Amino acid sequence: MEALLEAFPSLGLLALEPPGWGGNLLRGLVNSIQIALGAFGLGLVIGTLGAYGKLYGGPVLRDLLAIYTTVVRAVPELVLILILYYAVTDLVNQALVSFGYARVQVSGLMAGIAVLGVVQGAYATEVLRGAILAVPVGQVEAARAMGMPPVMLARRITLPAMLGFAMPGLANLWLIATKDTALLAIVGFGELTLETRQAAGSTKAYFTFFLAAGALYLTLTLVSGWLFGRIERWARRGDREMGRARG
Repeated sequence: MEALLEAFPSLGLLALEPPGWGGNLLRGLVNSIQIALGAFGLGLVIGTLGAYGKLYGGPVLRDLLAIYTTVVRAVPELVLILILYYAVTDLVNQALVSFGYARVQVSGLMAGIAVLGVVQGAYATEVLRGAILAVPVGQVEAARAMGMPPVMLARRITLPAMLGFAMPGLANLWLIATKDTALLAIVGFGELTLETRQAAGSTKAYFTFFLAAGALYLTLTLVSGWLFGRIERWARRGDREMGRARG
């Protein structure tokens, strides 16, 4: 290790303890993962409701959901973040003041989750809608013929059956969520990209810190890919069993 530090002295800047900045980068990575997990989970909830609304809702609901998914997917994420983070927060505070309540200070973590969750929800709506449509119609018709109510049909038939079709798209959405957390640096939230910029600006070792940040993002991507691969194989276990039965 000492020989490595002598050959590359800038690596000492990545030490976990001061004067190294490694602890700051890891703290930023943890914040990025927290936001990505929260946004991805919120996006799944919005996407599930949106997918069912588009498929089985009334014409007004379908039109509103079409506007939501079209606008969110058309406008760049950075613009949406600025609009939702600043404009919506200001509107909420103005409404509170008009009703005699005090202004509220929204935490950066919750605001980041909410903003990216809305963005994730638009994409998840289309991913899950396509996955639901991929479920064999015969399975749904058989469940309805047995008298299953809609909620039970979704819980026991549609959602388990569509999971295998949805996993590749959901895996991509998760990776997008991890990368979109970097956009929150524009509003001053201390995620990995902002921590990297601060460390690089203070030490002028831009190459070292941005290379380290890239390595952290790559590691997160590889681990996520492995995990989602395991989940997809589990979700498609019924397809393999059916194939063996037919063989």
